[in-house]
Amino acid sequence: MSKEEINNKRNLHIMVVDDEQSMCEFLEIIFLRAGYRVSWFTDAFAAVTSLETESYDLVISDLKMPSMSGLELLRTVKKKTPATEIIMITAFASTTSVIEAMKNGAFDYISKPFKVDEILLTVEKALKNSQLQRENLRLRQELEKRFGFDNLIGKSPPMMAIYEVIKQVAPTKTNVLICGESGTGKELVARAIHFSGPHKEKPFVAVNCAAIPEHLIESELFGHTKGAFTGAVSNTEGYLAAANGGTLFLDEIAEIPPALQVKVLRVIQEKRFQKVGNPKEISVDLQFIAATNRDLQAAVSSGEFRQDLFYRLNVIRIDLPPLRQRLEDIPLLLKHFLQQYCLEYNRDLNGFSPEATQALINYDYPGNIRELENIVERCVVLETGDGIIAHSTLPEVVRKISQSSLTSTILPKEGVDLEEVVANLETDLIEQALKQCDGNKTKAAELLGMSFRSLRYRLDKYGMK
Repeated sequence: MSKEEINNKRNLHIMVVDDEQSMCEFLEIIFLRAGYRVSWFTDAFAAVTSLETESYDLVISDLKMPSMSGLELLRTVKKKTPATEIIMITAFASTTSVIEAMKNGAFDYISKPFKVDEILLTVEKALKNSQLQRENLRLRQELEKRFGFDNLIGKSPPMMAIYEVIKQVAPTKTNVLICGESGTGKELVARAIHFSGPHKEKPFVAVNCAAIPEHLIESELFGHTKGAFTGAVSNTEGYLAAANGGTLFLDEIAEIPPALQVKVLRVIQEKRFQKVGNPKEISVDLQFIAATNRDLQAAVSSGEFRQDLFYRLNVIRIDLPPLRQRLEDIPLLLKHFLQQYCLEYNRDLNGFSPEATQALINYDYPGNIRELENIVERCVVLETGDGIIAHSTLPEVVRKISQSSLTSTILPKEGVDLEEVVANLETDLIEQALKQCDGNKTKAAELLGMSFRSLRYRLDKYGMK
């Protein structure tokens, strides 16, 4: 046995519960010799109490005990720590209690009298299964942490409204349409809906409809049988079957060809589909979440997208704001991505300089959150100083924006018309604010640090709409 295997065994903790002390001591000797950690109890209630402070990989319990039955102990352990495996010891292998124990999650049972080799082999199998369950649980928790609700960053009013919609939608399997510019986090919202709901342990399958060639998208979605078309050399399961029981996320849904839109509509309506080359119908139970960066209603009006499919998908609509409309979230996003990439690249950076921070807030991010994330990663890689990221480390396009906004006007020798200069500066900044806020005057006023009444006065003053 290798040193690593010996250390691994020492980390595995076995609980023995039996009202006969001699049996507890006997099993303790066996398992200690095999290299495991052991704790034993003659009272089942004391064993349950120890679950509050100790972690066990395996519980070995007698089925018949006076204070608490092994079956009751089994249910309690499984409720508190589902990944812990349980082996029952009984002198009555054919009783209904054994069958009930197996139904309630017991890994196996051992009949008295038993052989040492037999129990050690069963224990080894149970511990491997326990470790596998714990690893699966860890991976699920990692997925939830990475894609769950808490991974959405922002405290701006638009984001708070989106959080509320996610909370309401997550427990259901209703169809959702997510709209927003590229890079706003549409897939992240889709994953948050899935991983916050009751089917979070079921598959989440993401399909980028724009990335699949038109002649292949049907077979990719529905699957195909061997010989269905040239190049179909084997039976293939499609994305629909892979997502069964969970969520199918159709990103860039507007790119699906019109002929295929009819088939997608039928799946949504009837929960059945056919593989390419096979007339047999397959039933599916899944949630459809679609996303687009296009105006689907305009696509419906132009005949590019089916109206009936649009209405089927548009049961719950979530509109993700571009980053330029949620400027108060930028510092939070900067902190989040800085921590992420410092960890990834083993850097010790504490933040951005005030000048760099202001420049990053002033930038309008045509690529939205994805662009901001890329900028932060680039800065973490290129920053040569210690502690903070300097303004000079920012991409040139960000520096130029900040420099143009901070450059003061030089007074020429011949003088200036001050009122005209101020008027030009005001109108320019107001136009920029309105553009960043998509014409929303209330938000533009907030961006300019003035009241709505002050902004309206200036709009009237300069004849601006």
